[in-house]
Amino acid sequence: MVKIAIIGASYLQNPLILKAKDMGYETHVFAWKSGDIGEKNADYFYPISIIEKENILEKCKEIGVNGICSIASDLAMVTVNYVADKMGLCGNSLECTRKSTNKYQMRKALSEYGVLCPKFILADDLCDYDKLGIDYPIIVKPTDRSGSRAVTRLESNVGITTAITTARDVSFEKKAIIEKYIKGKEYSIEGISYNGEYKLLAITEKFTTGIPNFIEKGHFEPAPLADTEINKIRKTVTEALDALEIKNGASHSEILITDSKEIYIVEIGGRMGGDCIGSSLVKYTTGIDFVKAVIDVALGKKPNLTVGEKYKAAGIKYIFDESDLEYLNRLHKEHPEIIVEEEIEGISDRKVVDSSTRFGYYILAGDDIDLIKKIIEY
Repeated sequence: MVKIAIIGASYLQNPLILKAKDMGYETHVFAWKSGDIGEKNADYFYPISIIEKENILEKCKEIGVNGICSIASDLAMVTVNYVADKMGLCGNSLECTRKSTNKYQMRKALSEYGVLCPKFILADDLCDYDKLGIDYPIIVKPTDRSGSRAVTRLESNVGITTAITTARDVSFEKKAIIEKYIKGKEYSIEGISYNGEYKLLAITEKFTTGIPNFIEKGHFEPAPLADTEINKIRKTVTEALDALEIKNGASHSEILITDSKEIYIVEIGGRMGGDCIGSSLVKYTTGIDFVKAVIDVALGKKPNLTVGEKYKAAGIKYIFDESDLEYLNRLHKEHPEIIVEEEIEGISDRKVVDSSTRFGYYILAGDDIDLIKKIIEY
């Protein structure tokens, strides 16, 4: 029996757990015990926090796992690559982990490799906030978190101390990074690599709340881009992956394209994109089973990228308040045929401050590109 370790048990990892079981593999899932869906769906669940990499390594050795993986979590990839390295399994190097899970180290690596990214500095105790050397507006964010957590845009140094403190407070290493704000259209790119060979799967158009926190409101695929733009994006992302040494598994790249058509790398994760982009949207629009491809690579196999049934467009929209829920209810009456997934919790007075505090989502898929894009943009 092929045994695969999966790091994390939340709804984000559930598609990975179910897919591995569907492929006939025995699933060994590690996470802090909290009643998540993955605890119930796993063949074997171990109540070990995903950051306890030494304990997970020892258990994986005892089990004799054939591969280890995770999706949609930078933090989980630290343990994935550590265990893979120590057990001789397919993964990325510890140096890759250092550069791809820390925004400051990532910026340094990209800059040294000549990949265009925003000007940046580490917001440490030596930083003179009155003399940054970076023109405003700026972005302040934690060095090692995702999901729009504690991201702030500032027009001047007014509020900079608060923004840095907020970012440090949620950072695992208690550090923040300051970077130049680049005005441009946001996109994300999903891809898969095996032994250093990269395949771009999908480009997603991103819609956010904008200033000051840039929380994702929705995503649309395929992004409406010309072939020349796609080829330029592919070249830029490939160079960035080389700089970060991401050679195996999924990658999620976030970019900005300016009015002058310059492509800036915002950040890259050596894992599948969250927000159901990788686990759902990619399959709907490309017909490629991205989750299965991740498992293939984790087991040291060339990923199967066979194209199956697909739609011309797909998108995901998130619930922020009652008006969003009312809009979804209208869609159920007017266009029920394009609603393919949804997960909604009760609306409360909780303030939405990042991706984790939204009240749910729904996914659309179909062949009416204009209709789906109009709904996601609304």
